[in-house]
Amino acid sequence: MLADIKTNDIRNIALVGHNGAGKTSFGETILFNTGFTTRLNKVDEKNSMLDYTDEEIARGITIGLKLATVKWLDKTINFIDTPGFVDFFGEVISSSKVVESFVFIVDGSTGVDLGTENAWELRKKEKLAGLFVINKMKKENVDYEKVFQEIKNTLSESATLIELPIGVGPNFKGVVDLITGKAYTYENGKRNEVNVPSEIKDLVEKMKKELLEQIASSDESLMEKFFADELSQEDINSGFLNAIKNGTLYPVCFADSVENIGSDLVLDYIVKYLPSPADLNIRRPIESETYPEKPDQNSPFAGFVFKTNVEKHLGDINFVRVFSGTLKSGNEIYNSSKNVTEKVNQMYINIGKERRDIDELTTGMIGVLVKLKSTKTSDTVCDKSINIKFPPIEFPHANVSMAIIPLAKGDEEKISNGLSKLHEEDPSFYFKFDPEIKQTLIHGLGTIHLEVIINKLKEKFGVNVNLEKPRIKYRETIKKSASAEGKHKKQSGGRGQFGVCNVKFEPLPRGSGFVFADEIFGGAIPAKFVPSVEKGIRDALEKGVVAGYPIVDVKATLFDGKYHDVDSSDIAFQIAGSLSVKGAIPLADPVILEPIMNVEVTVPEEYMGDIMGDINARRGKILGTEHAGRYQRIKALVPEAEMYQYSSQLRSMTQGRGTFKMEFETYEEVPRERVSKIVEEAKRFMEEQQEK
Repeated sequence: MLADIKTNDIRNIALVGHNGAGKTSFGETILFNTGFTTRLNKVDEKNSMLDYTDEEIARGITIGLKLATVKWLDKTINFIDTPGFVDFFGEVISSSKVVESFVFIVDGSTGVDLGTENAWELRKKEKLAGLFVINKMKKENVDYEKVFQEIKNTLSESATLIELPIGVGPNFKGVVDLITGKAYTYENGKRNEVNVPSEIKDLVEKMKKELLEQIASSDESLMEKFFADELSQEDINSGFLNAIKNGTLYPVCFADSVENIGSDLVLDYIVKYLPSPADLNIRRPIESETYPEKPDQNSPFAGFVFKTNVEKHLGDINFVRVFSGTLKSGNEIYNSSKNVTEKVNQMYINIGKERRDIDELTTGMIGVLVKLKSTKTSDTVCDKSINIKFPPIEFPHANVSMAIIPLAKGDEEKISNGLSKLHEEDPSFYFKFDPEIKQTLIHGLGTIHLEVIINKLKEKFGVNVNLEKPRIKYRETIKKSASAEGKHKKQSGGRGQFGVCNVKFEPLPRGSGFVFADEIFGGAIPAKFVPSVEKGIRDALEKGVVAGYPIVDVKATLFDGKYHDVDSSDIAFQIAGSLSVKGAIPLADPVILEPIMNVEVTVPEEYMGDIMGDINARRGKILGTEHAGRYQRIKALVPEAEMYQYSSQLRSMTQGRGTFKMEFETYEEVPRERVSKIVEEAKRFMEEQQEK
């Protein structure tokens, strides 16, 4: 079935769009229409070949990318079903590195949503071809003309209808192909050619002529044929492909994946009009002197691992795209990212949750490698003779953090090993132990993202954990200057300890850190002991006097002191330095500082008032707003303590249509009415640490 695949006959696509648009359902129609399933499986019936993990079935959403390889009109289609939920956008980014085209699935009742816009921006960045499917055409409140205008106005003026629907909403029963002028209706998912409905016959002829002119405009010789009425189907296909490659045309068609109406025609368009790997050679290594200009199956092998999954019985499985040459079972390959050699023992093609053995993967193919020891996501594998590296995947910045608490003592190592494996599977999530707050923090793109990670930790590695609120890294500082003498004198027989330092402490601008100045004159303290005073001060500043948090943005000036020829020592002046901190800081109006985050929230305009009100309620300061397509972007400064579980709140307030990102901006003084609570929490934390 998949023997002797030619690169020209391959189509690599990713199904992308907003959550709930019907991407997985459309993928199921591909599997059914190409004969890989004997019935049309449905997400709602929990029998999907693509959304098959327990977590996906329970939540009713796609969590990880799914690969399927099918045949249609003697062409091989590798399609990737991607998540629409913003928490898993890293999977869409991974997919964008290995396909030539994005197929945008757009809900005919809700139109272009944020997930569609994000995928469109990614398509532009990666220079991919694009095709739109306005889906769910049998829904009651479909307005396809409005949705088409949204696509044109929001995404690209080059979006072009290549079909007209026959009927709308519950009356949707088929389409007219504007390229051929043929009409089709569907009964139980089967296509029947019919006459073009008389009420749209003139419109079809007009739109067909306009479409063919647009296609022909991509090439001067085709324009001559167009005006001479001599365009052949081969000319149309060639012009269509050129227009799509050049970004002067993005086809828009119609389907209803639940009823399997129009999906087979979309498959026709994919194989006829979307580029093959030979047509769109867009992915090049970082340094490419040894890499062929136009790689083919006879070139040295080069591939890119865009996804690693961890499975109980197989271990690590790696999804690889072959960009050059041919990979055969039994080959040794060089991982240039890790500088190791691996042997390929088994290769598969994927069809959702099923796999089938394959002996070789040629240029352009996407397949699965198992039991490689060192190879992970973003690694380049190649023939050692060319030793190239493809650019690694840049995953989105994590916005949400939670602390992870083992339920059983002694599970720390199992948790660490499990999280390391899950990070290999999903690099948009990461974890680390923070020694300051004594917590292991996991970071992800949203609360659902982290919940899924924790469920996988339990399912795959048998570890039960709880999640709790991360402790905030408060700081302390002073608001006025104060001086103190630090005096350490101890005599207990024999050599004693003696050191005296006089230090002035002054507040500095926010973000200055700690500054030490030596203004000793006349040898009051020998120069060799000055660093000891500084060290003692630095160590003492690690624990503030208000709630025990590090003291920052302070200048300490050593201006006087005393020493003893025999009893003075390094340790004596360290202690004296620390005593100067304890004496001066309480007199310098000490306060607590809290971290302030720079937050950007992107929401549909109708939610602006609610979101801005919510930000104000979180003690945020609105910096401004700006247009982001059909959305509004709100910029604000918000205390980190107020952003806990904001991802869930934003999703609830916007029906899942809002996103946000945040990063640290500065520290600001905590309002006085909140100080006592912070002090109490810090005291409780210190008591817990002492008990341990």
